[in-house]
Amino acid sequence: MTYSLIATVALIRDTFREAFARKIFWGLFGLSTVLILFFLFLLKIDLVEGAVATVSLFGRAANRTTDVDRWVRGAYAVIATFLYTWGMFLAVFASAGLIPSVLEPGRIELLLSKPVSRTHILLGRYLGNVLVISCNVIFLVLGVWTILGVKTGIWSRTFLISIATSIFIFAVLLSVVVLIGVLFDSAALATMVTVGLMIMSPILAQTGTMVRLLSSEWSRQIWRTLYWALPKVYDLGKMTMDAIQNEPFQGYTPIWTSALFGAVMLSAALVIFARRDF
Repeated sequence: MTYSLIATVALIRDTFREAFARKIFWGLFGLSTVLILFFLFLLKIDLVEGAVATVSLFGRAANRTTDVDRWVRGAYAVIATFLYTWGMFLAVFASAGLIPSVLEPGRIELLLSKPVSRTHILLGRYLGNVLVISCNVIFLVLGVWTILGVKTGIWSRTFLISIATSIFIFAVLLSVVVLIGVLFDSAALATMVTVGLMIMSPILAQTGTMVRLLSSEWSRQIWRTLYWALPKVYDLGKMTMDAIQNEPFQGYTPIWTSALFGAVMLSAALVIFARRDF
């Protein structure tokens, strides 16, 4: 048990070391820092009697007569949307190369010569990738949350839900990156397939509309099957927005179906990796 823990820590440390060497970690950290500094120095909020009086951006002020709590929730929703879309694209792009790199000739033989199972090697790499992105997500969300809390006096804890949902959907998408990486040793292909799933998600989420528009039952069934089989990136993002804006909770279906998809993809990657010749 002790050796297994030591091996896991070593695999995670190796992933972080490579993320630092490839400037992946610092690139994501730098982008997060820029966004935090934007809110710290360029966004100025004046409050009068519980309302946002003016919002100043790049020295230009815009008058506001809105409730502070509503304005803050709107700002959090915009930030969470940015994090959940462009942030996730960047995270997938940055992490895609960290999986095939471990399969490079010479490196994989060295890893396999150690008394560590192939399953352990791949899971350690996967966990290391998740932790690299998690550090940046937590840094960005907590930084923005703290700055807006200090500026407005409102500490909306629901915004912190975006930490959990962002890390969760990244972990699901990373399972696809791992599977494609194990199958084809291609970071580019892994990125394209994963981004393709992200783009398809908001389209497939319009199931109710498409069921009415499609002319045949078999095409409707294909649409439903794709919707239920693939990860619910869009639905989870909407769930986050609803939580931030105090909208009713719509249920756990997007969570467990996406988790099941990720588990199947990761299990397939582990089976293929265990049987692959190097």
